[in-house]
Amino acid sequence: MGTRAVEHPSLGGDQRLVTIEDIRAARERVAGVIRPTPAEPSEPLSELAGRPIILKPEQRQRTGSFKIRGAYNRISRLPEGTPVVAGSAGNHAQGVALAAKLTGHPATIFMPVNAPLPKVEATRNYGATVRMSGQAVDDCIASAKDLCQDGEAVFVPPFDDPLIVAGQGTIGLELAEEAPEAGTVVVPVGGGGLISGIAAALAAVRPGVRVVGVEAAGAPTMVRSLEAGRVVRLERLHTMADGIALKSPSPLTLAHVQAYVDEVALVSEEEISQALLLLLERAKAVVEPSGATALAAVLAGQVGGTGPVVVLLSGGNVDPLLLTKVIDHGLSAAGRYVALRVVVDDTPGNLSALTGEVARLGLNVLSVEHHRSGLDLDLDKVEIRLTLETRNAIHSSEIVADLERLGYQVEPIR
Repeated sequence: MGTRAVEHPSLGGDQRLVTIEDIRAARERVAGVIRPTPAEPSEPLSELAGRPIILKPEQRQRTGSFKIRGAYNRISRLPEGTPVVAGSAGNHAQGVALAAKLTGHPATIFMPVNAPLPKVEATRNYGATVRMSGQAVDDCIASAKDLCQDGEAVFVPPFDDPLIVAGQGTIGLELAEEAPEAGTVVVPVGGGGLISGIAAALAAVRPGVRVVGVEAAGAPTMVRSLEAGRVVRLERLHTMADGIALKSPSPLTLAHVQAYVDEVALVSEEEISQALLLLLERAKAVVEPSGATALAAVLAGQVGGTGPVVVLLSGGNVDPLLLTKVIDHGLSAAGRYVALRVVVDDTPGNLSALTGEVARLGLNVLSVEHHRSGLDLDLDKVEIRLTLETRNAIHSSEIVADLERLGYQVEPIR
């Protein structure tokens, strides 16, 4: 997709693509600040994917995501004591807050009113002043820019800055050293700063490596911008992956993706939740929904090839309440439990007989509800709602068929 060059036709004025020299300078700057996150193979996930999977666990990074890299690279270049301002749903907020604390800059962060409370509290704990503003990240970015209009404070963007892009690109240099066998690197895409930096680094030091971006299907801003050949802004986003729910990329990040990225794939909410669940179960990795999108794309067959592939886990700052919901969503999407509506005669012993058949089939009952009134049933019938633990979607279908063969009137509850 595009050509590998420093200049790009979509960038005006003195703007240019980030160079390998910029990224190497950023690496020297962040050395000693960031935490090592060496890439590691995952045998269980490799077996599931049918190809070698190598995980880059940036959810273990300081502040729980890769964002400290770009934030520190940007803020450390400012005059001492300069106030900094940012807008973020949480990961960039924490990166800016910690970078500002480490470099002695006061920080003000605008966050959405519905931002997860753990991310808000973590940002405050790093020493930043938090202001709740708007429903989306884009609203917070606008508020942050407004605060900087008098010139006293400096706006630190989440992705639209060469120093931010170069800082994130340090991951690309690490991958070239840590996973030299990988022919493909898969990266979550929100505003595009992360993939821009990684792809620019790999284009310089490992030009044969394919770089694939992944967006949530409900927030396809980079895909739509690539299709249009210009920055496209989407007014409505719908995804659980709040870390990549941006309404538009920037000309800077779009230009990098056009120049260095081979393709951008889309994944569904079901695919994201199943990937998150598998990371918990098989890799023992707590990852937020946006951080699981790269694995989701590989498992869904969206990334071509059979050779080793690096999956970037970009962050692990997930609200425990959201994690509970996502796990439940993932279990359902993977067919790990089934909810059934079973109609039986309203006579003594029929509930016991039904649960006895369920036990004979070797199934674990998660819940039972017994309904007699307020339903569209014959007077001599009763509805029993069962939630059963299952192995997979095929097993769920087999259970329905088994109960129907026994004469039960069964209907799965969606």
